[in-house]
Amino acid sequence: MADPLVQSAIDNWGPRFVTNGVDVADFARITASIERWSDWCSTWSTAGDDHRELAQTSLAHEEFLSAGAHFAQAAVYFHFAKFLFVDYPEQMQQAHQQAIDCLDRALPHLRPPGERVAIPFEGTTLAAILRKPLTTPQTPPVVVLIPGLDSTKEEFRTTEQLFLDRGLATLSVDGPGQGEAEYAIPARGDWSGVGAAILAFVDTRRDLDTDHVGVWGVSLGGYYAPRLVSANPRYRACIALSGPYHLADDFDHLPELTKRAFMARTGSSSLQAARACAETFSLIDTAPAIACPLLIIFGAKDRLFSPDAAKRLAASVTGPVDQLILEHGNHGCSNVSYRHRYVAADWMRAKLS
Repeated sequence: MADPLVQSAIDNWGPRFVTNGVDVADFARITASIERWSDWCSTWSTAGDDHRELAQTSLAHEEFLSAGAHFAQAAVYFHFAKFLFVDYPEQMQQAHQQAIDCLDRALPHLRPPGERVAIPFEGTTLAAILRKPLTTPQTPPVVVLIPGLDSTKEEFRTTEQLFLDRGLATLSVDGPGQGEAEYAIPARGDWSGVGAAILAFVDTRRDLDTDHVGVWGVSLGGYYAPRLVSANPRYRACIALSGPYHLADDFDHLPELTKRAFMARTGSSSLQAARACAETFSLIDTAPAIACPLLIIFGAKDRLFSPDAAKRLAASVTGPVDQLILEHGNHGCSNVSYRHRYVAADWMRAKLS
């Protein structure tokens, strides 16, 4: 029988894994073989190795499209090997590096291809992936994709494709406390500077429509996205998927793995300190400054954040708001992805066109 941490990961995240690129049969087989949380990372990394071998075989046969697909899938498996494994930092970082390397190898072979870019930020850089649609005007609008506490840019291929298919470029960013930045820059509640740095980077690109930039965020990214646009009115549209309104209100009933990850990624010395830090992850004072169109998506059966967050955010902003509350939706609504992903992509295209 799996230990409680393994069971918690299975119960909370299964649909998310499959929606973002893990084969459903792989998920069932891999998780059924894990009895101890300490084996989670190594077991998923072994599965990542299998998909990387498929990529290398395809590459050797010059089947570049297949190689790109296999490398991108391997990156997702390595990502999910490390995604909440903060109690074992050495293993976590090894798996994370494999995820980064696999995605880098996939990028030139994706359709459309991707470009690894660096966004200057506070004396260092934030890593990001830029992809542009194949059949669009020379300078397409761009959607910034913001991960959550335990997600990274390596998890976003299927989400990117939704926007790319609609003529929008995508910029998937590892922000403070996320992905490649999580080891050096702690997570923070104030994303005003991050939003400004992203816009400054976009302004350097002559191949993007710098006047039409939107942002999409999931989970804690569903908090970061509205927090970002509240301080940067140049953003034309914002989608907040399953984000908290005031994180401290939800902190005490978060899953144990999520609490540990938040403590690690905020650089907090204890769970008590982490809870105090959660008080700063709040839209109470900043939401009234949001004037751009906002789409709020939330699952009524979210186990992490209260669905009341959607109501509170909608009531606080000054701009136009659309809400999509899904009766059976879990956290991230990945168990009913067909009910919101296309809606979100179409909504963003309309707002940035």
